[in-house]
Amino acid sequence: MDYIAVLLPSVVVGLIFWFAMKSIFNADKSERQAEARAQAEAEARGQDAGPAEGHSAGNSK
Repeated sequence: MDYIAVLLPSVVVGLIFWFAMKSIFNADKSERQAEARAQAEAEARGQDAGPAEGHSAGNSK
C-alpha cells in the first residue's frame, strides 16, 4: 500500500499533463484545418490572401 501512496501523485500529475497536451494538439489541428479551409475558399473566390494575413505571416511558399 505504501507504493501506491508514493506513486499516485506522480501518476495523477502525468495524466493531467497528458490530457492538457492532447487538448492543445487537438486545438492546433482544428485551427490548421480551419485555416486551410479558409485559404481554399479564398483561392476559390480568386482572392489570394497575402502572406501578411493570418498566423502564417512568416512562412514562405
